[in-house]
Amino acid sequence: MAHKKGQGSSSNGRDSNPQYRGVKKFGGQIVIPGDILIRQVGNKWHGGKNVGQGSDFTLYSLIEGTVRFDRGGRRINVDSVAVAAEV
Repeated sequence: MAHKKGQGSSSNGRDSNPQYRGVKKFGGQIVIPGDILIRQVGNKWHGGKNVGQGSDFTLYSLIEGTVRFDRGGRRINVDSVAVAAEV
């Protein structure tokens, strides 16, 4: 009987790549159309005004403007540049 393991495949030889989820743009930051705001699985954060949602629940900006969170930080909006200047 062999007392050493042969040159077969190891059982622990795999590792998955990271998903890079989370908030990508924070409150007060300026964004352009198409900028990714949040990567998520499920609706941990919800899109508000001028925010679109992809099929994988990614939230992205629809206009150029400033990021603003409300509802206790759970809804993300993008205020247009003109509105942000007035506030």
